[in-house]
Amino acid sequence: MSRIGKQPIPLPPKVEVKIDGQHVTVKGPKGTLERTLPDTVEASIADGKLLVTRRDESRRAREQHGLARTLVANMVTGVTVGFSKPMQIAGVGYRVALTGRKLTINVGYSHPVEVDLPQGIDIEVDQKATAIAGTRNQQGFNFVVKGIDKQAVGDLAAYLRSVRPPEPYKGKGIRYTAEKILLKAGKSGKK
Repeated sequence: MSRIGKQPIPLPPKVEVKIDGQHVTVKGPKGTLERTLPDTVEASIADGKLLVTRRDESRRAREQHGLARTLVANMVTGVTVGFSKPMQIAGVGYRVALTGRKLTINVGYSHPVEVDLPQGIDIEVDQKATAIAGTRNQQGFNFVVKGIDKQAVGDLAAYLRSVRPPEPYKGKGIRYTAEKILLKAGKSGKK
């Protein structure tokens, strides 16, 4: 039995779960999420908890049991608390600006990169932070990607990081706030 899959998912009081065959809908204070589970597992509600069980002991069912349970647990967490991914941009002249549902990123290219925000995803930009480059301990503009769908938040954060990944010599670029960049020493010059 899967250690993760057999754990019941506690349902907070404000969360409604509707199960229609393989289709699970979770509605909470922050919104509604839907997902179709694989045919090898099934969801049920008992004693105020959501259970995900597998239909048989096939290899495919065992593989998908823990995954399905985690996906449904993330849906419950998303509609109650939400997910966020704090990010940082560092470099001289590097900055982000949010106008409506469009994020404008200036990271040293000849043109600003504009990203339309997907539905259900919000970005908070900290305007007080300043971008300082050239030092090994950089502080930059901070911004946070927020939403109720964990996968959508992670996908957008990964895309924003890929616009200008942190380079290994000065650490300039876009990175996750918790990410550690191993900086290289660079050339030491002639002796």
